[in-house]
Amino acid sequence: MAVIPVALAGRAYDVVIEEGLMARLSDAAAPYLKGYGTARPVPFVADTNTHRLYAAGVDANLAAQGMTAQWFVVAPGEDAKTWGVLEKLTDWLLALGVTRKDHVFALGGGVVGDLVGFACAITKRGCGFVQLPTTLLAQVDSSVGGKTAINTAAGKNLIGAFHQPSLVLIDPLVLATLPEREMRAGYAEVLKYGLLGDAAFFGWLEANGDKVLAREPGALEHAIATSIAMKAQIVAEDERETEDRRALLNLGHTFGHALEAETGFSDRLLHGEAVALGMVLAARYSARRGEISAADAERAAGAIGASGLPSRLSALGLDCNGAALVDHMRHDKKAEGTTLPFLLLRGLGEACVARDVDLADIAAFLDGELAA
Repeated sequence: MAVIPVALAGRAYDVVIEEGLMARLSDAAAPYLKGYGTARPVPFVADTNTHRLYAAGVDANLAAQGMTAQWFVVAPGEDAKTWGVLEKLTDWLLALGVTRKDHVFALGGGVVGDLVGFACAITKRGCGFVQLPTTLLAQVDSSVGGKTAINTAAGKNLIGAFHQPSLVLIDPLVLATLPEREMRAGYAEVLKYGLLGDAAFFGWLEANGDKVLAREPGALEHAIATSIAMKAQIVAEDERETEDRRALLNLGHTFGHALEAETGFSDRLLHGEAVALGMVLAARYSARRGEISAADAERAAGAIGASGLPSRLSALGLDCNGAALVDHMRHDKKAEGTTLPFLLLRGLGEACVARDVDLADIAAFLDGELAA
């Protein structure tokens, strides 16, 4: 078991990592279930997959404590993060009589967490929510830090708010049902923490990544806890990404979001896969600029490829050029006026923000990667 505090002034919360938490949900989340009972159900949001897997267990667990759950179920995938679904969810919460003192439970991956967090940020000008992440990606990344959002025609996560959860409960056992592709996609975010700020952890992952992907309990909990501890520290230092510190968490994302946009935010390229390839491109572009050696760039690419994640842009078979990918980047929410900061590497375990990147050079670099 590990308990990692996210130390924000006036609204600190804990991330609890322990096998079997889902089976003990009513005890683990007891302070956030006050006011609920058989006459006033606990609001749970899940996608169809997590509802099918866990609703019966949650219902039974709450029933033993004299409570009932009421479910709002969305379709899996990014299509749930829309204005239309957000409107239906907020209307549902209001119909349930959710107050600012209540907590809504988000059971699922990053899509569910993002959607619920944003809905709770704007319902009654802010009600509480508890994250119950069921994917590795959500456990080590999106469930912690308070970034919530929906997608629009202009791009991904462009409409949202910072709204911190009151509690994050992580049960590694839920990953037993996670498809292998989703597990690898989440592992990309674990690798990110090593690459951006912990060379020793990156080395540990090179040696033990297969154990993490095989869900070996000790290795898995160490990888999750180390990732969250690093993110918690960064979030505490720069909660709203007004400085460069939290921006480091976006390593791989500027390239990755452009690739997601080009592939229609579809299952053709999962978010974690896009981030993985984005980190490879960030490493290779860092080498192009002379920030790191070509050998280090290929070491990063090798660790990513060895885990079964994409490590070559040309392998995607995209029907576009570098300029088209750069056009997607111009809509990035991190854009600052006419410039776009890039997260690059000064070394394995040392990320940096570069604001002197020529987008024409990025396009030329991507043309080369598309053809390689």
